[in-house]
Amino acid sequence: MDFKALENTNRLLIEADLKPLQGTRFQPTGFPDLGAATYQLPDTNRTEMVLLESAQSVANRLENTIWDEAAQDVIEPLRGISYVVVKQDGEVLTNSLLEAHRINSFYLLEGKDKSFLNDLKSELDALDKKGAIDPHKLAVTLAKYDINSLLHGVFLAKKELAGGRFRLARALSGFIEAYNVRPVQFGGVKLDRVDPKAEAKKGGGNIPYARTEYTAEAITAFFSLDLAQLRNYRLGDDATDLLIAIALYKIRSFLEDGLRLRTACDLECTDIRVTRPEKFTLPKRDELTTLLPKLVKAARPLFDDEPVRVVQYKEA
Repeated sequence: MDFKALENTNRLLIEADLKPLQGTRFQPTGFPDLGAATYQLPDTNRTEMVLLESAQSVANRLENTIWDEAAQDVIEPLRGISYVVVKQDGEVLTNSLLEAHRINSFYLLEGKDKSFLNDLKSELDALDKKGAIDPHKLAVTLAKYDINSLLHGVFLAKKELAGGRFRLARALSGFIEAYNVRPVQFGGVKLDRVDPKAEAKKGGGNIPYARTEYTAEAITAFFSLDLAQLRNYRLGDDATDLLIAIALYKIRSFLEDGLRLRTACDLECTDIRVTRPEKFTLPKRDELTTLLPKLVKAARPLFDDEPVRVVQYKEA
């Protein structure tokens, strides 16, 4: 992989064309109070659009690409990177790769075991709440305990940690849009084989329902990697190259294996293009899989002696 091709670029922008794996319809992200996230473009046709997957949802899906559920560990090419495991009564409860707010997780910072919180206070020099925070010190600390946070952002929203001013924006982000959509209205009935008139509020009886899916002229996934933000961490070339390679691995894996977004939203990728810098090509996953262990080894001085930190959780 040619990292030098990215040296003079602040953003790496990637687009991927998607289409339903079967049929023509897809089920968008839906919310109880909002329904599908529909909107119109400000063009003369007022083109109908759907935000098929938000930045928040794509971030979660990208993070999941490096977690091996069967092995209960990061994927093998990334063994040796830093993250935090939370245990309760000797059993693994969760970890910083899976938690919605990474190392700001309730289970890391709000339990009786304050050792991890106290280490953060000490190493971030966060006891003095006055004056500007040091973003480089934050990057060094995040690399030591949870390097994934340097890609997906973090907000240490605790007053003990410089009044909640330690935060990083997402360096890696993505979303999926569907262009020129049309609704597909249909419905069905939930059948009760025993008593069709049983109380519906308790889940009984026959219950008719309406459902809306969509067709689209085009579906596109967009990804952005803020290379300038990665360089501004000032962690050195080895760390920057590792972060870039992890980000590209996540995008590749999501596009190849992670596009079954919901029961009725199973997509496949038909084309990938890098729009900035135009001459850069997204590496194949095999190439990244071969490269990552070497980059993890080169970046090893960033991590703690035990890169997987264990925190015991007990309710405070």
